[in-house]
Amino acid sequence: MSTAPLPLEDRYHYNVIRRAIDLIDAAALPLPLDALASELGMNPHHLQKLFTQWAGVSPKRFQQYLTLNHAKALIETRHTMLDTAEATGLSGTGRLHDLFLRWEAMTPGDFARKGEGLTIAYGFFDTPFGEALAMATERGLCALAFTSETTREAAFADLSARWPAARYLEAPETVRPLIDTALGGGNMPLHLIGAPFQIKVWEALLSIPSGHVTTYSDIARAIGAPKAVRAVGTAVGRNPVSWLIPCHRVLRKTGALGGYHWGLPVKRAILAYETARTDAMHSDTPERKPATIS
Repeated sequence: MSTAPLPLEDRYHYNVIRRAIDLIDAAALPLPLDALASELGMNPHHLQKLFTQWAGVSPKRFQQYLTLNHAKALIETRHTMLDTAEATGLSGTGRLHDLFLRWEAMTPGDFARKGEGLTIAYGFFDTPFGEALAMATERGLCALAFTSETTREAAFADLSARWPAARYLEAPETVRPLIDTALGGGNMPLHLIGAPFQIKVWEALLSIPSGHVTTYSDIARAIGAPKAVRAVGTAVGRNPVSWLIPCHRVLRKTGALGGYHWGLPVKRAILAYETARTDAMHSDTPERKPATIS
């Protein structure tokens, strides 16, 4: 497990790309490379190179993945039908799609105690999709939320309210190794804190491959509760570990994005990023060659 901090240059790159995605996402029409570079105060050639290193595709192609029709296309071409046995029989130590995740759910008794006796360390970190608040117990990462300077307090209140009896300690140095591992795709321990039904839903989410999507009704069937679509939606929204437990890969049957606890722009950006990198892995085109995050 690598514990080396992210290079400062990489953190700068993340912030540049995030600003570029925000501009692309907010534009009414596709932004030409020169216009995008001008908005960012960058040389177009340098932006093209940097963006392609990060996303695996050019800014022009990435914009295609951010369109509203992209989600509908995913439903039509990359809709994963979750197998019940696979979704409910995942091992806590096996390989789960594109990350190595070891996870452990709290016992019903632990859950009822609302985190009493737990010490949860937390810190704020740079990620490919902006700043994130990360929390961890001694057993692993237990929360990850996308934040900004204006939403830090609200995100902390949201996550900490789930385990009100726990002791919270600002200790980024404790959480840093887990975040670095997550960004690098390494062996990632998770400590999931949720009700039994929520745990089943989150377990099903872990079986959705990167670059693919599923629906709320598919998850309901996969966990053996086909009529509980609304409850599944609620459990998806209560996922405490954004991105690593991929609730962003769940769409409505129509292809509509549905909700996302940390904001629809972030959901669209993550789906576009994952699709771009998945496509790049199956292409010999130099422009679309993927690059590692860390």
